[in-house]
Amino acid sequence: MSIRFVALETPVVRALQDGQPDANDQAPERHVSDGNGVPCRHCLEQVRAGEPYLILAHRPFPAPQPYAEQGPIFLHAQACTRHAGGADVPPMLRSAQYLIRGYDARDRIVYGSGQIVPTARIAEVTAEMLRNDGIAYIHVRSASNNCYQCRIDRA
Repeated sequence: MSIRFVALETPVVRALQDGQPDANDQAPERHVSDGNGVPCRHCLEQVRAGEPYLILAHRPFPAPQPYAEQGPIFLHAQACTRHAGGADVPPMLRSAQYLIRGYDARDRIVYGSGQIVPTARIAEVTAEMLRNDGIAYIHVRSASNNCYQCRIDRA
């Protein structure tokens, strides 16, 4: 099974970078990176030290519903190029492990699919998970804070 890591869509990101309100209907907060642990969910790279970035509330689902979790994410404050996709683990995923969790075609959690996985095994484990027709896509989330990182689809 081939997979691809999927970043947030450019029109959504550009609107937020232009000051549109986030999922909490608030303007994104602007900060300057110290270069430590600020992963941009659009280019899937770390925001380098000295670069401006945004902190905002995001709901990575098409519509509100009981399983549509919302939480904080980081984005470059300036326009960046969207990650091209592909099966290689994105550079922003630097932690030792992440939570991966499957969702069905109705954007509901597939119970029993969530697991903490070493970063080096994310591609392998998610490719196996996507062999299950009941899993439409997978979220990669912080193992310690549950923050949304990116999505994984079938390639």
